[in-house]
Amino acid sequence: MTVEDDPAKIRMAVASTDTPADRDGFVALVDGLEQRRFDTLWLSDTPLTPAVEPVIALAIASAHTSRLKLGTNIVVPGRNPLLLAKSLAHLDRLSDGRLLLAFMPGVGLATERAALGVAGINRIRRIEQVIDLCRSWWSGDSISCEIAGFNYDEVTVDPRPVQDPLEIWLGGNGPKSLKLAGTHGDGWLASGATPSDTEKSRRTIEAAAAEEGRTIDHDHFGIGIPYARTQVDDALVAEVMQGTDARRVDILPFGSGELRELLQRHINAGLSKFVLRPMSLDDGWDVELDFLAEHALSLQN
Repeated sequence: MTVEDDPAKIRMAVASTDTPADRDGFVALVDGLEQRRFDTLWLSDTPLTPAVEPVIALAIASAHTSRLKLGTNIVVPGRNPLLLAKSLAHLDRLSDGRLLLAFMPGVGLATERAALGVAGINRIRRIEQVIDLCRSWWSGDSISCEIAGFNYDEVTVDPRPVQDPLEIWLGGNGPKSLKLAGTHGDGWLASGATPSDTEKSRRTIEAAAAEEGRTIDHDHFGIGIPYARTQVDDALVAEVMQGTDARRVDILPFGSGELRELLQRHINAGLSKFVLRPMSLDDGWDVELDFLAEHALSLQN
């Protein structure tokens, strides 16, 4: 079957990166996404910020929704792999198979590494190890091994996830991250990349997968896109554009026209999953979600 015979499923998610641990506000966001029929709520794991812990928050979200998928970037280094595998398996069961996962190495700051107890380790290698362990546990295997001071003696995870397999997506734009996505990932979620970059990276990942005798489903490539309904402060733009010489419109679109055009260019580059992150919530989530429902949701198929 060719890609033309099996077109990619274009899906729109909304990211809330600074979500406070405020129940009423969070439930209102979740209800708004469900009612407008967005595909996914996406929460990031940022251990050193006040943002809500995503696994806990998504458990709350699962109880208030029946259709909305629940996605999270999980910082893997520093976590007990057994507890991670168990909590994610149980969250998938509680949400009736609506969990989406991306494993991340973290931001890499010395303060974060120290706080997580992973200063000096190879974070890519740790993610490889944890992916292998999670997949084994989620398949029902009994594991005996030692990793990062944790000793497992014929340990199992029960009950297993609803999804079989429970997929693990990976992120990152650097050479090591792209290779890891090809050798260990079920999909790739980019950030801070232009359409030209994502097309090249997608091909690099596919080649790395082929070298390992693997394939990545053609509609398992996506990107997180920061955007603003109107122009935002120059300092905020500079923060988003730090480390890249790309044009702003290729990374951070302003308004509906730039957003639609950028989404379409990424679609043409072979991406199909989009996590849209507002740069400002001055007018509240209802206004923001109405804007996205009008200008982005129509691209879903």
